[in-house]
Amino acid sequence: MGATGTIVVAAPEGQALASAGNRAALQALTKEAAALPGVVAALDPFQAGAVSQDGRYALVQVQFAEPRDKLTDAQRTAYENSGKSARAAGLRVEHGGEVTGTGTEIGGTEGLGVAVAAVVLIITFGSLVAAGMTLLTALIGVGAGMAGLFALSSTIELTSTAPVLALMLGLAVGIDYSLFITSRHRQNLRDGLAPEEAAARAVGTAGSAVVFAGATVVIALAGLAVVGIPFLSVMGLAASATVAVAVLVAITLQPALLGFAGLRVLPRKERGTEHDPAAARPGFGFRWAYIVTRWRVPFIVAGVLVLGGLAVPAAQMRLALPDAGTAAEGSAARRAYDLISEGFGPGFNGRLAAVVTGESPKATTRAAKEAAAAIQATKGVLAVTPPQLNASGTTALLAVFPATGPTDEATETLVHDIRAKVAKIGDVSLTGQTAIGIDVSEKLADALPVYLLLVVGLSVLLLMLVFRSVLVPIKAALGFLLTVGATFGITVAVFQQGRLSDLFGVDTPGPLVSFLPILLIGILFGLAMDYQVFLVSRMREDFVHGDTARQATISGMGHGARVVTAAALIMISVFGGFVFMDDPIIKSIGFALALGVAVDAFVVRMTIVPAVMSLLDARAWWLPRWLARVLPNVDIEGERLREHLDRAAPDVAVKA
Repeated sequence: MGATGTIVVAAPEGQALASAGNRAALQALTKEAAALPGVVAALDPFQAGAVSQDGRYALVQVQFAEPRDKLTDAQRTAYENSGKSARAAGLRVEHGGEVTGTGTEIGGTEGLGVAVAAVVLIITFGSLVAAGMTLLTALIGVGAGMAGLFALSSTIELTSTAPVLALMLGLAVGIDYSLFITSRHRQNLRDGLAPEEAAARAVGTAGSAVVFAGATVVIALAGLAVVGIPFLSVMGLAASATVAVAVLVAITLQPALLGFAGLRVLPRKERGTEHDPAAARPGFGFRWAYIVTRWRVPFIVAGVLVLGGLAVPAAQMRLALPDAGTAAEGSAARRAYDLISEGFGPGFNGRLAAVVTGESPKATTRAAKEAAAAIQATKGVLAVTPPQLNASGTTALLAVFPATGPTDEATETLVHDIRAKVAKIGDVSLTGQTAIGIDVSEKLADALPVYLLLVVGLSVLLLMLVFRSVLVPIKAALGFLLTVGATFGITVAVFQQGRLSDLFGVDTPGPLVSFLPILLIGILFGLAMDYQVFLVSRMREDFVHGDTARQATISGMGHGARVVTAAALIMISVFGGFVFMDDPIIKSIGFALALGVAVDAFVVRMTIVPAVMSLLDARAWWLPRWLARVLPNVDIEGERLREHLDRAAPDVAVKA
């Protein structure tokens, strides 16, 4: 079925469209619309009965031959520019419908996140060279990923949101992964290694962790394909491909640049001086770890209660595909939507289509009349148009106008009620953008628990491989659930219930976009595992090398807190930059991701996790012997590399 457009026309207050001058202008507009490139027909509002009761408003229905995704920019532009003569005659003309759906523009607001990331990197490293190289590597990675994505756009159908999501994630993880490798490289330089050797060991240790962390993000995003909805699969695969490119750049180009830069990646005061770890003052990470481990029970209880309380609004979460009613105020689609609601009621923006098929024209006509009567008698139906039969008379089309808007909960109930009634009549299908949106939202809602279980199960399995422990993965999975719950709750409160909506530029609160929860779970899972790996792997390393469980927890937090804090701030700034975009979909995704990263990094990973690790003590690293024999040792922190280097060191000394 071809795309449809709706041109809304309104006469000045106190006038009617039926007057001679206004009617002539309206008929001229109808003829102009019918002659547009790609248009099959445009219906005269007076002949189609698409004039409001007061006579001030009319709808010109425009039918295109091609579906929405096949329309060219020239066809869209011609459609949106039609009606100049009608405006000159004093009529208000607004263009709406499927044709006005445009792609999301990538503008300057994303640069705010990059600017904040640059400031965070400079503060973290104390070196313009280190900060610049880290940022440059990330930008090269995301540039290569986006270039490849657009190169494939001629053969793969991309949604307007897919490139923006890929850019969002590519920037965030690209900067973070380069940050982790640069941090380890700088530590190696402080330990006295030559720049080339320091870079090589950074890739062999932190680089392995980056590969694992990136793999979890890729798996989680690619797993969106299991839902079975094409546009969501494209979004997940596009973003996962960009993340994969970011990982490859981080472990190839980044160490090459680091080796080339030499000691310039260190602050000027540290170049040429010997680093004495014993003389270094304990940083904030160590001090915070001492506080959390000392008052572990209050921190655990407070963290769980706060996040649990923030998750409460998630119980009222409603999902829907976005319509023009949530578009940015002042946009063409929003102006047309508001004008239709003003003249005809909100239900005219959510028109449904009942398709009746029969073996003969007589059977089709009879079934269509029965269906029209049944639909008209359904509570919540405002109007049903007379059946329109095709040339052979075997298919009839009825337009159904609900009394409520497309994303209203009553419209969702109405769709189910109509389908239940017409199921007894014959071969009758209820479709249209509103019905399709409801079906997609319900499918995504049904898939959400399954996908969440899949992601949580995967996290337990992967972390069991990494940390060779049973309780650490379970603790990580429970922490992830707290993050997801709190993020859902706050996002519902802002975007659906309208709390603090003005602060974040939410023009019209309403249901969350239907794919946001499942997309959020996939992305936050990968990012949460990043922080889990970079913090807890150091705890395990120190515990294996003889530290007590509490000492290992404090050491892991002390060494990892600075880097994880910087990484989280960068993630938040990059995702937060998308909150300033007008597109409500991108705005909600950016907000939810920035919020989720903040909750997971600062509340869960850096507060609840060390408190629980301290409470569990040595039991945190318990693993049954039979399971230890079965599980492979992935060694993401390069322990075997360090053992090999330690064994090789005496031989080198003897030869020297």
